[in-house]
Amino acid sequence: MTKPYADKQIWFLTGSQDLYGEETLRQVAEQSSEVARLLDEAGAVPAPIVWKPVLKDSASIRRAMIDASADDSVLGVITWMHTFSPAKMWIAGLEALTKPLLHLHTQANVELPWDTIDFDFMNLNQAAHGDREYGYILARMAVARTTVVGHASSPAVQQRVGQWVRAAAGWNATHELRLARFGDNMRNVAVTEGDKTEAEIRFGVSVNTWGVNELAEAVDAVADADVDALVATYEDLYDVVPELRAGGARHDSLRYAAAQEIALEQFLTSVGAKAFTTTFEDLGALRQLPGLAVQRLMAKGYGFGAEGDWKTAVLVRAAKVMGAGLPGGASLMEDYTYDLAAGNERILGAHMLEICPSLTTAKPRVEIHALGIGGKEDPVRMVFNTDPGPAVVVAMSDLRDRFRLVANVVDVVEHPDLPHLPVARAVWKPRPDLATSAESWLTAGAAHHTVMTTAVGIETWEMFAQIARTELLVIDETTTRRGFAEAVRWNAVYYRIAQGL
Repeated sequence: MTKPYADKQIWFLTGSQDLYGEETLRQVAEQSSEVARLLDEAGAVPAPIVWKPVLKDSASIRRAMIDASADDSVLGVITWMHTFSPAKMWIAGLEALTKPLLHLHTQANVELPWDTIDFDFMNLNQAAHGDREYGYILARMAVARTTVVGHASSPAVQQRVGQWVRAAAGWNATHELRLARFGDNMRNVAVTEGDKTEAEIRFGVSVNTWGVNELAEAVDAVADADVDALVATYEDLYDVVPELRAGGARHDSLRYAAAQEIALEQFLTSVGAKAFTTTFEDLGALRQLPGLAVQRLMAKGYGFGAEGDWKTAVLVRAAKVMGAGLPGGASLMEDYTYDLAAGNERILGAHMLEICPSLTTAKPRVEIHALGIGGKEDPVRMVFNTDPGPAVVVAMSDLRDRFRLVANVVDVVEHPDLPHLPVARAVWKPRPDLATSAESWLTAGAAHHTVMTTAVGIETWEMFAQIARTELLVIDETTTRRGFAEAVRWNAVYYRIAQGL
C-alpha cells in the first residue's frame, strides 16, 4: 500500500555509545533496524521510516541532526536510546535540530526471557533507563517533542506514531505554504485580523495579497473549451439543477463558476499558493462571489478562509495535509445558529457558500440562489449535509502576544431536512455539552470561523501544537467550566513567562 507521504521520510535515530564493544553494538544495530522496520511496515504510519546507523558520539549526533534539518524530504526524526547514550552527547545535536522530534520509549523484546536473563542481556537492553537519561536532557533544554511508550509492534504505538507523522506533515505543509489573499478581510471584523509576520515566524506560512481584478482578468481569459470540459465534469459528478444545465435558463452562471475555478487554480499555481482567501466586500470585476470554485479547490487540498480570514485558511490546509489518505475530510466551517431544545442542544454550522464536499459521501446538488450581500450576481454552490460521525473544529485567534488554537471535539449528527437553506451544512453536538462548550469557547476568545475535520482527531492537533510551540486549548468530554477558565488564566501566565523579556 502506498503511503500518503511516500515522497517524504522520517529518520529513525538510535542512541548508544562505544563502551559496550563491537558485538553489543552489532546487536543494537540489528535490533534498532528491526524496530524501524516494524514502524515502516505499519499501515497506520503514513510516511517511510528510514533507519540510520547507530549514533555513538556527539559529533555524529550533531551531524545527523544537521543533515535531517537540511533535507527537505525529512518530516521529522524518531529517537530511541537502545542502550545508554549519555545525554550530554545529544546537546549539540538537539540544538541543531529544526525538524519535529518524537521520543520513542521502547525496547527490542516484548516479554522478558525470565529463564535466560543474564548481565549481557541487561547491558544490551537498557532503554528503560537510557531513555530516562535522554528524557532529562530534553526537559532540561525544553525541546518540543512527542513521547510514545510501548513496543513497536503494538497497534496503539503505531497509531500514535502515525498521528505524530501526520502532525509533522502538517507542520511541514505550513512551512511550505504560500497563501494568496484576494482583497482584505471583512471590514470592522476583529477576529479575522492577525499578524502575518508573526505567522511566518511561528508557522512558516507566507501571507500576501493580490488584487482581485487580477483574478477577474484571469477568469475572463479562460478558454471556452476548458469551460465546456469542466461543466461536463460538473454534470457527471453532481446533481446539477435543470436551470444550470446546458440549455437551462441560467447555464451561463454555471459556466462562469467553472471559469472561476479554472482561473483560480491557474492563478494559485502560478504564484505557488496552496491556500487563499476571498471576501464578498471586495469582488472588483468578478461577476459572482466564488462558491462552487472554492468548494472544489478545497476538495483538491487547498486551504481556504472566507472574508479574508487567512488564519483559518492555514488551518484548513494543515488539516487537509494531516488527513491525507484517511476517510473523511476538512473544510472551512462557521457556527451559525443553535437548536436549544432541552436535552438535544445542537449547533447548525454553515457558511454563505464555501463548505468542502469532502465532508460528505453523498452526491452534492449544484444550485444557484441569491446571496443577499456583495451586490453581485447570484452565485453557484454545492448543497449537501455533512456525514454523521466524530469531528473536531479548530479555530486560531491572534492574542497579540501569541496565537491561540482552540479545539472542540464534536459529534456530527443527523438532522431534519432544511429545504429552504440553500447551502452546505453540518449539525453537531459539541462535547461535553453545548452550554459548557460555548462558554469555554467564548472564554478563550476563539474565532467564529473554524476548520472542521472529520479525518484528523484531537490527538494529532495536540501534537501539531506541541511541534509549533503554540497554545492549544481543548474542549472535550472532560471539560468543565471552572477547569477551562483556570487553564486560560494559567496559560496566560505561562506563555507570557515563556516568551522571556
